[in-house]
Amino acid sequence: MNVRFQRGVMALALAVLLAGCSDGGKPGTVGKDLKAVGGLHVAVIPKGTTHEFWMSIHAGAIKAQKEYEAQGVSVRLTWKGPIREDDREQQIQVVEGFLSQGVNGIVLAPLDASALVRPVQEAKGAGIPTVVIDSALASGDAVSFVATDNEKGGSLAADRLGMLLGGKGRVLLLRYQEGSASTEAREKGFLDRMKAQYPAVQIVSADQFAGPTRDTAKRASENLLNRFGNQVEGIFTPNESSTAGMLLALQDVGKAGQIKFVGFDSSEAFITAMRNKQLDGVVLQNPFEMGYQGVKTMVAHLKGQAIQARVDTGVTIVTPDNLDTEASKALLNPPLSEYLK
Repeated sequence: MNVRFQRGVMALALAVLLAGCSDGGKPGTVGKDLKAVGGLHVAVIPKGTTHEFWMSIHAGAIKAQKEYEAQGVSVRLTWKGPIREDDREQQIQVVEGFLSQGVNGIVLAPLDASALVRPVQEAKGAGIPTVVIDSALASGDAVSFVATDNEKGGSLAADRLGMLLGGKGRVLLLRYQEGSASTEAREKGFLDRMKAQYPAVQIVSADQFAGPTRDTAKRASENLLNRFGNQVEGIFTPNESSTAGMLLALQDVGKAGQIKFVGFDSSEAFITAMRNKQLDGVVLQNPFEMGYQGVKTMVAHLKGQAIQARVDTGVTIVTPDNLDTEASKALLNPPLSEYLK
């Protein structure tokens, strides 16, 4: 056996030995050697992967990763989620897949408050902590919740619509979909605020659901406008896809700009609609900050640092009047191209 071959065998044996000892045998545990070099693998699982909202969360997560890299801390991010925001089974499978891969931590936006309880519980049992972002989980197994104050967002929409209507009129609410804790909180905040502060405003419909996509939302909106289009003066929609679907339906029937309309989340189409007086405001979260803080919170937890159980990433309302302020521009135009290359 020549010297070069002997050295190769010894190097391979050493590598196997180190790999076998680095995590103590538990897939989610950060072993001493791994902690020393800061090598971590974090999975980020959104509700869906098509809307601009999730792209912003992805970009924020990458910003956090790059900051750690600049500090000499290696954080590997894997981004994976269902295509549609009603595919509970696919999201559950994604979580379970990461458990078998042995990631160190999971940052999860659960598309159903109850359906994701068991997978997160299984992750905890495997030593893999979860930070929940965007939408609450009906469980105490997550180590932190990083999200908008969604009830406050709904109340901001109610105040905007109530002011535009002079405190009276008929309004419809197109809900998003059952099981989504974030949008259910917005809907509750909207209805509670209307009832408490604008008793002369009549809610003519609040039991219809937009569904997970812009197309399903457009169909639901068309049905509502066929039933109530000549009766309502105001509309509220609680997320990006429901707002997009309603906007398209209003444009198709020639009522865009005739009915006061407040939506949620941002897109180029919404900015254009506000400039064209077809949309009277959007309640904005900060999904970029949500993705950023979700990863920062997880890495801090994995490194043994103290973290907050609840991180509020803020909520505000943008209208045609404040559309061009620096604060609004920052929320409406997150730096996606800088991080999603």
